[in-house]
Amino acid sequence: MPKKIVITKLGGPEVLEYVDYDLESKILDNDVRIKQTSIGLNYIDTYHRSGIYPLPTKLPVCPGLEASGEVIELGKNVSRFKIGDRVCYASVPIGAYCEIRDFSTSNLIKIPDSISNDTAASILLQGMTVEYLFERLYQIKKDEYILFHAAAGGVGLIACQWAKSIGCKMIGTVSTNEKGELAKANGCSFIINYKSENVVEKVKEITNNIGVPVVFDGVGKDTFNISLECLSLRGLMVSFGQSSGMVPQVDLHKTFNPKSLYYTRPTLMHYNSNREELENSSNTLFNKIINKEIKGNITKIFDLKEASKAHLKLQSRTTTGSIILKT
Repeated sequence: MPKKIVITKLGGPEVLEYVDYDLESKILDNDVRIKQTSIGLNYIDTYHRSGIYPLPTKLPVCPGLEASGEVIELGKNVSRFKIGDRVCYASVPIGAYCEIRDFSTSNLIKIPDSISNDTAASILLQGMTVEYLFERLYQIKKDEYILFHAAAGGVGLIACQWAKSIGCKMIGTVSTNEKGELAKANGCSFIINYKSENVVEKVKEITNNIGVPVVFDGVGKDTFNISLECLSLRGLMVSFGQSSGMVPQVDLHKTFNPKSLYYTRPTLMHYNSNREELENSSNTLFNKIINKEIKGNITKIFDLKEASKAHLKLQSRTTTGSIILKT
């Protein structure tokens, strides 16, 4: 009997339960059945578990948005995929924390031969996040200064490499010197240790007191005001996550008017809202990997049954790179 993780009540990592489950006897016409090998761990999973983001269905529910594996059965209308295909996804509906799963082909991607299942599961969601942030939401440019918080995290290390591939001068914030060295090794042009340095002063020093045209902030509460101070006139604040907590309510006029700033709170699902966008985003990422402009950064692997330990580790904010769960 296959195993999965379920949430029966909202709360901390301890609410994640490892249970048996039965498979549906019939696959939906447009679905495939996937024997999963690798599951991506993402901060959004902790938001679903704790209730910061509302769950799309009633409890109990299986969390997770990202995984890879092998197609083992097909719905009767499926023609794009075949049994034995290696596939991955990073999309709703949630339910990735399991050994075997039925999933719609509309959000499913074939994995290129040169990319492993582990790499695909560790990088698809984070990599497509960087793709839409850097290529579509705000197209970063050669020799342009940008600020990116948590530069040594899973998304951050991909951002370092992506910026380097374009020639963009990324300024990355980190919490330790070791993380700073890691970010720099991955292509970050400038490192600021926010524990020992004044981020605003350092950004002004690097940019000759101009500031940056865009800040990419996945940290939230702890960095919100710092991000705003680092922006240049008519700069763009991109708030794409809140690992430190939700940003408190702000006075829009007092906050954004002094420098005529722009603000956006984007979501990957809105930027990959149809099949064409999904394929273009994943293909751009996979080509970066194949061309060795981007590499995977799996730094920790947990068994699926250790999902609570993995969540605890992720939320400690001491991790670098990506974490995956193995079935």
